[in-house]
Amino acid sequence: MNAAFSDIASSGATVVRTWGFNDVTSPSGDYYQLWSNGQPTINTGSTGLGNFDNVVAAAKANGLRLIVTLTNNWSDYGGMDVYVSQLTGTTNHDYFYTNANVIAAYKNYITAFVGRYVDEPTILGWELANEPRCTGSTGTSTGTCTTTTITNWVWVSEISAFIKSIDTNHLVGLGDEGFFNEPSNPSYPYQGSEGIDFNANLAISTIDFGTFHLYPISWGETSDPTGWGTQWISDHQASQASANKPTIVEEFGVTSDQVSTYTAWYNEIVSSGLTGDLIWQAGSHLSSGDTPNDGYAEYPDGQVFPLIQQHAAALKARG
Repeated sequence: MNAAFSDIASSGATVVRTWGFNDVTSPSGDYYQLWSNGQPTINTGSTGLGNFDNVVAAAKANGLRLIVTLTNNWSDYGGMDVYVSQLTGTTNHDYFYTNANVIAAYKNYITAFVGRYVDEPTILGWELANEPRCTGSTGTSTGTCTTTTITNWVWVSEISAFIKSIDTNHLVGLGDEGFFNEPSNPSYPYQGSEGIDFNANLAISTIDFGTFHLYPISWGETSDPTGWGTQWISDHQASQASANKPTIVEEFGVTSDQVSTYTAWYNEIVSSGLTGDLIWQAGSHLSSGDTPNDGYAEYPDGQVFPLIQQHAAALKARG
């Protein structure tokens, strides 16, 4: 952790987004919550939240702050589908947002995790989930999940307010991809089909900052990914200005023409006044081998790393 955080700090970064979840159904290695027959047990020992104490300490030692995401839309490290499966016996992903037992269990986890760090200044903020959508890794839902389900009924408002009731010292964000809700728009990320309405979520009083991601190729925007991404950044900066809340692009990536694409995107971030950005994902060469690379990892000896350093300096100079 110290080596990885040191590499990140050398890029000029000041904030790291990291996972505050790992749900398992059999205990092995480090995990934060163990599920058995519908009963969760939060691991507060050295292989659980005690290990996250080490994450906080390592970040602090390297002068970094943490944005901590509290669950995952996807099946990596457990996430929402474990709650749903254990408590409802179904694969209806959207029950995570509507089922009373699931919501109560998630609040129980939040109470333990967030409550542990209320007075910890290394924590910059909490995020409700990584990339929340109506569907998850299983691709199934009840078919009734809409932007109303996630935004207006019980979820973003209720869970963000719940975190605030525990911790008034840290910021709260959603952790979403920033999809807009314009059903007639020909571009998929603008159509609202995944249950996310960026502007409505940003307007919620207990959401302090906006988040969005940027993967044009994965989203089908292949004809001009660089130009499309530049417009995506501009549109979210406009939402930032309208809501008067800081907004960050906290994941972005292409796997080819990275330097030219990221140069264009970085220029737009700086010139538009968007609050800032986080790369996905930071890479390190450790004694045990390289950290994972899904095609987007940026290592200290890579061609993009100097660009990240220059961009960090430009953001600092902009203020």
